Amino acid sequence: MTDTITLTGLVATEPKHLTTSEGLPITSFRLVSTQRRYDRAAQSWVDGDTNWYTVTAFRRLASNASVSLQKGQRVLLTGRLRLRDWQSGDRSGLTVEVEAESIGHDLMWGTASFSRNSVVVSAPEERTDASAEPSDPARPLGDSASDWAAAPAGELQDAGAEKPF
Repeated sequence: MTDTITLTGLVATEPKHLTTSEGLPITSFRLVSTQRRYDRAAQSWVDGDTNWYTVTAFRRLASNASVSLQKGQRVLLTGRLRLRDWQSGDRSGLTVEVEAESIGHDLMWGTASFSRNSVVVSAPEERTDASAEPSDPARPLGDSASDWAAAPAGELQDAGAEKPF
């Protein structure tokens, strides 16, 4: 069983990117997260426990992470948590791994500039089933959330109303 977790922390190692022989892009890095608390007696912030995670991203997220992330940057990520026991000779331990579903810079600590990947969209296939929704050529792009998500930047048409982002 896997659990979904959201983490904030520092990229502790340079992200390592590779592509498998089957063409699957993979990027991994270590994430460190230290809890901080205010010590009223000392009237200062003190470090609490430090947790280390191995983060792995696949496919498009891996490709984007490899060119976007650097050691020392603060990030937020959501993913599936996996705990793995290991043994090596007389040593044993527990590895905490996160298979990332999304990763982004933590804007509490700085600014970021986002650029959208261009997506190659093939021509839609002809639908022959009776449940197919008829196409309305008069409907401008932007009337549904799926239109906004699927359209490449620069091809969005204003349908007369402001679109919240």
